[in-house]
Amino acid sequence: MRIEYKGKILLKTGFLFAGLSGITGMSDQLQPKPNIIFIITDDQGYGDIGFNGNPHVRTPVLDNLARQSIRFSNFYVCPVSAPTRASLMTGRYSLRTGIRDTYNGGAMMASSEVTIAEMLKEAGYVTGIFGKWHLGDNYPMRPCDQGFDESLVHLSGGMGQPGDITTWPRNDSSYFDPVLWHNGKKQKYNGYCSDIFATEAIRFIETNKSHPFFCYLAFNAPHTPLQVPEEYYNIYKDIDPSTGFGNNEIPFPQMSEKDKEDARRVYAMVTNIDDNIGKLLKKLEELKLNEKTIVIFMSDNGPQQRRFNAGMRDLKSSVYRGGIRVPFWLRYPALGKSNTDIDVTAAAIDILPTISSLCNVKLPAGVEIDGIDLLPYVRRGEKKPEERTLFFYWTRHSPELYTNIAIQKGRYKLVCNAGIDAKPDNFELYDIINDPFEQKNLSREMKEKVTLMRKSLDSVFIDLVSSENLINRPRIEIGASYENPVILNRNDADGQWGVWAQEEIFGFWRVKINEGRYNIRFKFIKPVPAGGRMMVEVGSFIIRIDNGSGETDMIEMKNVYLPLLECDLVPFYLTGGKRILPFYVELERVDEE
Repeated sequence: MRIEYKGKILLKTGFLFAGLSGITGMSDQLQPKPNIIFIITDDQGYGDIGFNGNPHVRTPVLDNLARQSIRFSNFYVCPVSAPTRASLMTGRYSLRTGIRDTYNGGAMMASSEVTIAEMLKEAGYVTGIFGKWHLGDNYPMRPCDQGFDESLVHLSGGMGQPGDITTWPRNDSSYFDPVLWHNGKKQKYNGYCSDIFATEAIRFIETNKSHPFFCYLAFNAPHTPLQVPEEYYNIYKDIDPSTGFGNNEIPFPQMSEKDKEDARRVYAMVTNIDDNIGKLLKKLEELKLNEKTIVIFMSDNGPQQRRFNAGMRDLKSSVYRGGIRVPFWLRYPALGKSNTDIDVTAAAIDILPTISSLCNVKLPAGVEIDGIDLLPYVRRGEKKPEERTLFFYWTRHSPELYTNIAIQKGRYKLVCNAGIDAKPDNFELYDIINDPFEQKNLSREMKEKVTLMRKSLDSVFIDLVSSENLINRPRIEIGASYENPVILNRNDADGQWGVWAQEEIFGFWRVKINEGRYNIRFKFIKPVPAGGRMMVEVGSFIIRIDNGSGETDMIEMKNVYLPLLECDLVPFYLTGGKRILPFYVELERVDEE
């Protein structure tokens, strides 16, 4: 059986939908197809909410939502953004999906992956995303290729980053009046980014109120750059975010003056988000959709800057709890529960199977799902917590064995920050029930436990780094009718580590080229001098054009024939012994298909 959606075969090799996931015995009052509003924020730490003990940040809407929700109090994500988003979208560890980084070409999720949006769309849902995607900016990896009927997103990992070619040049105003990408096309918007995404999500809900819908509202705030409307900043401009906590038993980080100013701006951005969530929830109430709508709230990882984080150790990018433990709240009146904490160990990989169960839709078969259905833990007494194993890692570009890596089983967590030659003393063991702040290393007194957990860590690591989508990494397709022209941006460029906004650096893009004739444009950060040569390696051959027209920041090759290829596309401008990488490359197919 083949179902084609915007050029993507949804039912691929071995892909058939299996039986219902975990819905046996579900309460009769559950809606057969409840709506879903999934809200995720970017770099909002566990402590950036009033409900979680922060006396400074004003979040009345989120505080009230917490009281109305089932709260999973031991919920974990990946230490950074794209891996978390891949895991929640697929129910799989991010490395299985091809996601290995936040840039360096590692934030492109394989198009063979089945997302929540695709799963729900197959069941008759209308699907929309508003905000941050960060799982691939080109066909076949865009949200509109991965199951979303409507998409309004920025590119790359954040507005103002080099990969987001329309906002990066804006410098300190990238969050205001941005050019965004609506259903794959550039479109100008007025206002502040969080306001825009929330407003468009509300419009989507109103438009589809009589249909089952999945609305994924993915705020890019409070990620850097810390830009916020002045009216919100003024709420916090005079506070000292390092004071007023009072509990000496909870560790608190030393905050520099920059940390304090960053906290003020983050809190202002969070309050703006809170107001926007309030508008969305009010619209739900006006439309009388509360009873048949699941509302989920979470963040993608810990905070990037030092500030109150409920005493947890470390920040974003770290496998200590400060980097990976986030709020996860689920409000659904039909479950008959609210203001409830569930302490079962849960993670982003559990979201897809749980939504499958809540919505009475089929899980994809032939797909290795790492997550579990959390609904049985919600029903009192139906299922007790178990000693499940969770794996965490983060290193730049590709995973490194024994570097910023952890495995957690039940109450114990093994952490290593060494390298391949790690010795037993390099491993740390924590009892996170008795030591939630990870202050007491038990590795020397529990050596046998360390040995057993290290073996488990090795096994999981080898399994994940052997994933097909990691070995045969995703490619951007050039010359397909679904996206023409294609713009290759710096977020998806691989090559020299840390390819970002540099000029003299080696970079390339993994591509699949359809045979045809193309106009190719090379855009540079700064004008390149005359007299150089624009070179582009395409598989087994090189294309070249000499620049005799003077200093320019754009060079174009016209009507270039390219054969059918899967290759690395390697562009550079050669001048005076320097190789300058274009800021982006645009390829437009100009022949008839």
